[in-house]
Amino acid sequence: MFAYLVNISLRARLLVVVLVACAMVYGGISLQNLPVDVLPDLNKGLVTILTEAPGLAPEEVEVQISARIEAAMAGASGVTRVRSSSTTGLSVVYVEFDWDTNVYVDRQIVTERLAPLQVEMPPGVTSILAPISSYMGEIMLVAVSSSTLSPMELRELADWTVAQRLKSVPGISRVVPIGGLVKEYRVTLDMLRMSQLGVSINEVRQALQAFGSNKGGGVVNQGNQEFLIRNLSRTQSLEDLRNVVVDHRLGQPVLLRQFADASFQPKQRRGDAGFMGGEAVVISVNKQPQADTVKLTAEVERVLAELQRTMPEGTRVNDYLFRQADFILAAVGNLEQVLTEAIVVVAIVLFLFLFNVRTTAISLVAIPVSVLTTFIVLRWMGLTINTMTLGGLAIAIGELVDDAVVDVENIFRRLRENAHRAIPKPALDVIASASQEVRSSIVYSTLIIVLVFVPLFALPGIEGRMFAPLGIAYIVSILASLIVSITLTPVLCSYLLPNTKGIEEHDNIMVRAIKRANTGLLHWVLAHPAPVLSGILAGVFIAAAIVPTLPRSFLPPFNEGALVITLTLEPGISLEESSRIAATAERILEGIPEAIKVGRRTGRSEADEHALGVNVTEIELELRHEGARPLAKIMADVRTRLGGLPGAFSLSQPIAMRIDHILAGVSAQIVFKIFGNDLNTLRTIGRDVEGWLKTIPGLTDVAIERQVPVPQIQVHFDSDRALLYGVQPGELTGRIGQLTNGEEITEIIDGIKHFDLVVRLSEADRAAPQLGSMLIDTPAGQVPLSTVARVSETSGPNQVLRENSQRRILVTANTDGSGSNLIGGELEGMMRGIKMPPGYFMLFEGVYAEQARSTLRLAGLSTISFLLVFSILYVRFKSVLLAAIIMANVPLALIGSVIALKISGVELSIASIVGFVTLAGISTRNGILKINHYINLMTHEGEPFGHQLIIRGANERLVPVLMTAASAMVALIPLLLGGHEAGKEILHPVAVVIFGGLMSATLLDTMLTPLLFYRFAPSALERLLPAPGTKLETAY
Repeated sequence: MFAYLVNISLRARLLVVVLVACAMVYGGISLQNLPVDVLPDLNKGLVTILTEAPGLAPEEVEVQISARIEAAMAGASGVTRVRSSSTTGLSVVYVEFDWDTNVYVDRQIVTERLAPLQVEMPPGVTSILAPISSYMGEIMLVAVSSSTLSPMELRELADWTVAQRLKSVPGISRVVPIGGLVKEYRVTLDMLRMSQLGVSINEVRQALQAFGSNKGGGVVNQGNQEFLIRNLSRTQSLEDLRNVVVDHRLGQPVLLRQFADASFQPKQRRGDAGFMGGEAVVISVNKQPQADTVKLTAEVERVLAELQRTMPEGTRVNDYLFRQADFILAAVGNLEQVLTEAIVVVAIVLFLFLFNVRTTAISLVAIPVSVLTTFIVLRWMGLTINTMTLGGLAIAIGELVDDAVVDVENIFRRLRENAHRAIPKPALDVIASASQEVRSSIVYSTLIIVLVFVPLFALPGIEGRMFAPLGIAYIVSILASLIVSITLTPVLCSYLLPNTKGIEEHDNIMVRAIKRANTGLLHWVLAHPAPVLSGILAGVFIAAAIVPTLPRSFLPPFNEGALVITLTLEPGISLEESSRIAATAERILEGIPEAIKVGRRTGRSEADEHALGVNVTEIELELRHEGARPLAKIMADVRTRLGGLPGAFSLSQPIAMRIDHILAGVSAQIVFKIFGNDLNTLRTIGRDVEGWLKTIPGLTDVAIERQVPVPQIQVHFDSDRALLYGVQPGELTGRIGQLTNGEEITEIIDGIKHFDLVVRLSEADRAAPQLGSMLIDTPAGQVPLSTVARVSETSGPNQVLRENSQRRILVTANTDGSGSNLIGGELEGMMRGIKMPPGYFMLFEGVYAEQARSTLRLAGLSTISFLLVFSILYVRFKSVLLAAIIMANVPLALIGSVIALKISGVELSIASIVGFVTLAGISTRNGILKINHYINLMTHEGEPFGHQLIIRGANERLVPVLMTAASAMVALIPLLLGGHEAGKEILHPVAVVIFGGLMSATLLDTMLTPLLFYRFAPSALERLLPAPGTKLETAY
């Protein structure tokens, strides 16, 4: 088939050139239309169920809401995990689906299972689905601040001007403001005055429900026209509210102002925000799935710039606290630079070996054609341009010319030999014959490179989602280069090489020098096999022994140019005090030399599903790159500066934190989940685990989840005494809850704005002593609450967290970056040492646990892949022995890879293991080229087996072997340099492994393959070449 393609391409040369040109144009168009993102799609199916239950304590929220929803979701199709958080007045249930599910189908499944539960919910409580979002969907944090507006005016501006405008941008999923004060119309009751006037709560409710509302009056025909009747009473005036008539007494109206105060008050809030140490509103902007982050960010910035021009003096709405696009643009820009630099150095290497502009240009054409073809396939597959797809191209750049180089070099050599013939053959015949001569080597080596990447597509979990696009980009580009070498390369050779200047000249001076050195080396190697084999075996064993000592990690650390500091104070602290401490932390962090911007979010927004308590603050710290210290030193500085604050804190980076959330549902590298029923027992076990983790070297930010008792005011109703006064305790609890928590009676509409009208007791009347003396209505008359209930101050849990229908508590930690290999053993020892009561158990999750599981999975899948490679080699050469000789290149590559990792200090991670897998395929190419050429010389040119065959074959394949290896290595140099830069971090370990392994494999293979072929091949060749009269010279 491949011979046919070569021949048909040479017969239709112009058509081939035109088709390739059209493909390049289409590839350029595809490149312009491909969305750009930071990483491949890492979003699992996630459906969030929000249930507001105003006033309910965490225990009631858990039992009445969260546990019921969890039970309904358990076992649903595609569900992998159900988590819930029950806090004061709020239940948040996260339903996680598998990776490849359709989010719209997921939401339909959740909706169908949720619908029957509505009748079981407490009165007035309804569960809703949060808008479609994802772990990686938060693309921006925008700080809205002002030196002239009050916190209430600032929040009103953020809610009704900024947020509403952002929601209209196509591609935006949700906009969540936090901070400032949410305005509401507050009616504060004076219960004693109400008692004196004889006004009941129901009368107040009925009067206020009709306040400020417009009603329709139908239509009326007058003459030949139709008129719409509107009954208007809408007002936003507080004075009108105060003058609402509630009842009549002795012919006189009883006005609201006589027993209540009406005013603008801040809505009860569970969160706050700040920017650069001052008050602010922080707006979280989330994108829809499949939206282009970079284009969407640019549109949001354009909208905010327009809004900024209309803002009051001293007000800013376009301070960006976090922009995911910054990291994307930096990463993609760095990788684009890597691709450009790689092409330049590959061109230099090819010219040094070929010493011919035309052969160099023909070989280099494979790069743009293959890359643009890859963009076409990426578009067809619905993938994005991201660090992994560009990384696959960056790794492949040096190899894209390999097939073309082998082809061009052989064609050029055969044309040179043809030029020295007395009667030269037609150039097209020579080109076709020369191209087909190396076709077997090229096809089989390319097929093997593709096969070794199969494990990447079989990897489950987040590592598979990350590295599969890298494999796709790599494989597609390699296959495209193979097609180019079969079609375009022979065509270009036919146009440019037959009449090129210097076709009759021999090798250039550099190549001649290398061949002379190689000839001398091979003479010595063939004469002294024992020390050569012994030295290589010793190197392989030493490298294998070093591997367990290498530092390890799951993924290389990102360099996002930003930090996320999670500050956790003692539960029970007020929001005001928590905000004060968080603002102090902001001002401290402003002193970091690299700090550019600092902002925070304390607690949760009124419309957010991230159920953080008021004791938790997430601080965003943006860092400058120029002249910055290493990230590890900056993080150590942050820990030192914040060490004097109360509470615990942990450090991460925005994207890394979200990856941690995907793995374990929490932003930490090491997560222990302890499951059981009793919170006190869970806390006890958690403290034991926390103490143990603090003794393990290399761990930092060790903390136990804050599920602790917090102060509560509890009202215990006495059923017997309530019966004496003719009231039901259940009905009474509802009435008291409405008064203390506040009841939303109606909405006041102001244009497009709407504000809640809330009736509530004053702050003073909600305290424990005053609650007991509050007068309540009963059939027997008004009596103090203490008559039928006991009011006491006690404690209860601040939150209850559950997972897969069981209560759980977390103990988390991060590594300090030292990559200590002792951590894994210590953690395993701890798990064996912790004694669990009956019914309690512990799970180990997070990136550290995933690292061990992924390594084992990759090892198993790679073994299968290597067996497939061996099978292909056997099919090609019909010999186990020859296949084994070629596979011997793989351990040669291990030597250089391990040395490179050791020298560079790069950790052994999933990325470096992917480098090993890639290297296994590349390193076999040299052996295939040499052995295939040995056989070709014997079968087609009658070269007898012996020293002369070994040396001639090695020298004739020396240039393509060195060119392909050198091209692949020098193309990786841009990734080797500046490995800490954005976009390069995850590819730097891959480049280190491939560079070191290729160097050792190429150098050692110059000795090993010729030696093994000379020593062991005769018996295999007797079967492979059974020509009558053929007698192979014995090796020894």
